[in-house]
Amino acid sequence: MPSELKKVERRRKARKKLDELASREDQVLVIHYSCESFYNRPEGQTPRVTSIAVRNYANGQTASFSIHKIAELKHVPFGEIGNNYDQLEKEMLSEFYDYVRQHKPYDWIHWNMRDINYGFPALEHRFKILGGEPVEIDESKKIDLSRALVAIYGNAYISHPRIEKLMEKNRITTKDLLNGQGEADAFDNHEYVKLHQSTLRKVDVLANFLGRTLDGSLKTNAKWKDTHGFSPKIIGEYIAMHWVFTLIVGLIGIASAIYSVL
Repeated sequence: MPSELKKVERRRKARKKLDELASREDQVLVIHYSCESFYNRPEGQTPRVTSIAVRNYANGQTASFSIHKIAELKHVPFGEIGNNYDQLEKEMLSEFYDYVRQHKPYDWIHWNMRDINYGFPALEHRFKILGGEPVEIDESKKIDLSRALVAIYGNAYISHPRIEKLMEKNRITTKDLLNGQGEADAFDNHEYVKLHQSTLRKVDVLANFLGRTLDGSLKTNAKWKDTHGFSPKIIGEYIAMHWVFTLIVGLIGIASAIYSVL
């Protein structure tokens, strides 16, 4: 299928997938997590996880899992978190996967959580390294909101960094939210509470993006043709794909030419 028509089909599928969520909002979860920087890691270790937040889209209730909360429960002094990080992280991920086990049938909305650097595979791998057995979420239940927005509104719908720019476009406050570098700095400075607050804020923002997309109120830089898939190129590709239509148009053209001569 030609490229422009593929875009139209991707847009249709993405919109349909998101619209289906509206009929089962109580079965929709929005997830985000924070970790140490996954850049400048010459030995390729999986980044350590700091906090995870999962928000129920329907009622806004948020389950959170964080290093500093586990440390508090285990009576580990804040200053000793670094020396006990692996065990605390394992406890945190164990709690998270207990939650996953109870919510496997749900739809999981995320932002770019796709690979071993940052995503569900990274969380699973990290837990395995620490001696745990992760609970896998079916791929069909994972919905990448970042890719869905590109499919619906086009690549140029907002500039990078997209979360921050989309918040600015929609007048959403950035209170408590850290960018990538800010999170890396917070981890290096052992500011785990600040990281946790940022994670909670981001999961709230992603739920906001989803809601605005579903009700059609999300503001973007996309043009009408980007969101509706209408352009001369698409018409040309459609005609090229449907030879009968092309033949009819050609015959009409020939008939018109003959008629004009007569």
